[in-house]
Amino acid sequence: MKAWEQAYRLMQEASPVVLGEEEQTWLAMNEVEKFFDTNLKMFWHSNVPGSGAPEMLAVAAVQSMHNMGYKTDHLLDLLKAGEAAYDMDDMPELQRITARLMNELSRLPKEEGAAYWSYQAYDSWEAYEAKAVLPSYDAYDVQADDFASRIHAGWVAQIVGGALGTAIEGYTSQKLQEKFGEIRGYVRTPNTYNDDITFEIAFLNAFDKSGYEVSSAAIAEEWVALVPSGWSAEDIAIKNIKSGVYPPESGYFNNPYREWIGAQMRGAICGMVAPGNPKEAAHLAWKDAVVSHANNGVLGEIFNAVLVSLAFVEKDIRKIVELSVDAIPADSEYYDIVSTALAWCRQHDDWRETWKLCEERFKEFNWIHAYPNAMAEVVALWYGNGDFDETLHIIAMVGQDVDCNAAQIVTALGIMNGLSSIGSKWTEPIGEYLHTYLRVMKKMQISELSDWTVNAVRKHQNG
Repeated sequence: MKAWEQAYRLMQEASPVVLGEEEQTWLAMNEVEKFFDTNLKMFWHSNVPGSGAPEMLAVAAVQSMHNMGYKTDHLLDLLKAGEAAYDMDDMPELQRITARLMNELSRLPKEEGAAYWSYQAYDSWEAYEAKAVLPSYDAYDVQADDFASRIHAGWVAQIVGGALGTAIEGYTSQKLQEKFGEIRGYVRTPNTYNDDITFEIAFLNAFDKSGYEVSSAAIAEEWVALVPSGWSAEDIAIKNIKSGVYPPESGYFNNPYREWIGAQMRGAICGMVAPGNPKEAAHLAWKDAVVSHANNGVLGEIFNAVLVSLAFVEKDIRKIVELSVDAIPADSEYYDIVSTALAWCRQHDDWRETWKLCEERFKEFNWIHAYPNAMAEVVALWYGNGDFDETLHIIAMVGQDVDCNAAQIVTALGIMNGLSSIGSKWTEPIGEYLHTYLRVMKKMQISELSDWTVNAVRKHQNG
């Protein structure tokens, strides 16, 4: 039956009814209004669920476009007007101003002298592949028991890192030191809720179905199927996909957060399913990243995917960091960021001295941007030098988007050093279960997630 025939038949067969006042649906609009107004208010002022850190996405959107080399000074009056409307709880005016702001952000003029434009942008896998320096190894034996135990250790480590970081993300190194002193354990009873891992599970679901030929479109459809909502770049991408805007357009269309951490925070799963194959890990990361990000945001996911893939075949974490930096094209801004952090690590014995230099380097960037957090990863991995506890100590103390950073880098350490390297002070409070806010799989055993990952890889490598 054709669409017009279905619509015609529906009307022809409909019989009039008389609805009582309570049966009419007009009052439901009050709840709709409340929902959308609450969401809009969160765009102007919000607090991170896990840590309570303050964030202003409207301001951050303007900040991010400035970071990407666009003229934004003329938007300051709009931000001021939006703040006034927010303070007065004038929702009609706040709706108008927000629409105007998003319109302006979508058509900003370039700041021709901005440093951003002196770097090469990467908008295709082929362009990246032509410039990337990726080592190759003999095929990793995914049938070995060792593979399964490493995957399990990687997931346990990632969940531990996320649980530690969720409670303290969004704060500076100085403020964390003042509040907690030296952080060497959970600052509160941990839980496993985390937005990062939801997107990795969505990727795993797509990978399980299609293997290494998985497409960005297939990953995008898992997002809208499984993930009820996102934040910043992922929120915009989900809205784009639901509107029929698919990758790679979904990653950059009306998306001022496209170089934030949202792709970088989910690279580990791509490395886990491509053990000892950094090129494959990078390719999977590219396909996953363009769902919600572009250019340097995509390179951020590649960085972590390569890092984790290498953990299966290398035993020196500092070498892994060096190889992961080399996997980023040398003419990109992302490379400038991670290579600068690496150079400073080599020059200084004290991670705090290096971190002060990093803080000055990224001070114009939001704490959810990829750059502060990429530098944090390099510093923690270099000075932690393979020790699980010390690496978590450093990544906690440098602050920024701690859960994303900790989860990614200790996945590599778990894979490299095994489950025995993760102390019981980290694992016992977590227990055996992972809790998520996915539409399905709201609770699963960590061992179940590990087995799923292993079986998916074995199925598609055999295929």
